[in-house]
Amino acid sequence: MRLGKQAKTLSKGQVNSLTAFLLGRRHGLRDQTVFLLSVKAGLRAKEIAHLRWSMVLASDGEVGSAIYLTDSASKGSSGRVIPLNKQLQTNLRQMLQVARQQRNFDPLTAYVITTERSERTSPQAVVNMFRRWYQDVGLLGCSSHSGRRTFITNAAKKISTVGGSLRDVQALAGHSSLAVTQRYIDGDSEARTKIVDLI
Repeated sequence: MRLGKQAKTLSKGQVNSLTAFLLGRRHGLRDQTVFLLSVKAGLRAKEIAHLRWSMVLASDGEVGSAIYLTDSASKGSSGRVIPLNKQLQTNLRQMLQVARQQRNFDPLTAYVITTERSERTSPQAVVNMFRRWYQDVGLLGCSSHSGRRTFITNAAKKISTVGGSLRDVQALAGHSSLAVTQRYIDGDSEARTKIVDLI
């Protein structure tokens, strides 16, 4: 993916604004959760659409501490374990309460993201959701991949503070090579300016 074709990343303020905006919509909890799955867990549109409750529930039937994304729900063999961000975990707990009220709810087979007319959604529908949301709030150059790029970029910037490396970011992203992960990461011109004075 060439630089000019990449979806733009989101600032912290933009993430917070869009998170608040989505909660005020008709399907606010679902929409906000879709966004958080992208920006706080780095999921692709396909992975959001194919995410089942069995991948987020612990053995006690409650939302666990990680997403166990299977290869079948992902791209190729990029299934992975993604620790849950606290905000996303809270949303999923609320979503689970709503899901349990549905007749014939089966946590082993049910999908996390549903619609009024269907027990699941499609990757294209997720892509369309993001396009509509970004248009509604006036964010240009953003797509369903913006949240994922934001997640990967933020993880790369902070991973060394917890003793990790870019290999850990690669694992979280589900990329087959580190080179692919590096293409997702937005550089920081201010950091480059500061680092030369430290050399």
